[in-house]
Amino acid sequence: MQIRNSAKAIILKNEKLLVIQKKDDEGYYYILPGGGQEHGETLTEAVIRECMEETGEEVEAGELLFIREYIGKNHEHKAFDSRVHQIEYMFSCKLITEHPLLKQGSIPDEGQLGVEWLPLSTLFSYRLYPQSIRKKVIDYSKGIKSAVYLGDIN
Repeated sequence: MQIRNSAKAIILKNEKLLVIQKKDDEGYYYILPGGGQEHGETLTEAVIRECMEETGEEVEAGELLFIREYIGKNHEHKAFDSRVHQIEYMFSCKLITEHPLLKQGSIPDEGQLGVEWLPLSTLFSYRLYPQSIRKKVIDYSKGIKSAVYLGDIN
């Protein structure tokens, strides 16, 4: 199995984080907007395209904040993720356009239910993946820097 590159967006506004809502057997969960890098595409081009596809919003890609590896066989969902090895590059992004009512983009993720703003003050009460990113995002919003490479986390 090949290693897959993925570009993700960390979009903060008014003490909230923009996320994609999904649902599985355990209930609702949330992920950062973004997805797989296509051949011939830069990571910043990938995150811009993916945000448009999933949220319908145009973004500007900024600083690379974090790099996370996900090796499925090492985590709780190994029953169906055992062959997944993905490297996620998480960029600080800003909305260029913003529609008052967020809706899904033209090409939503499989299983995507919607787009939501989660308050940073209650971020730990949500099933946000990767789970370890919650504290990193809150720290980043306060100007606290951390290591860029996060390792194989979930």
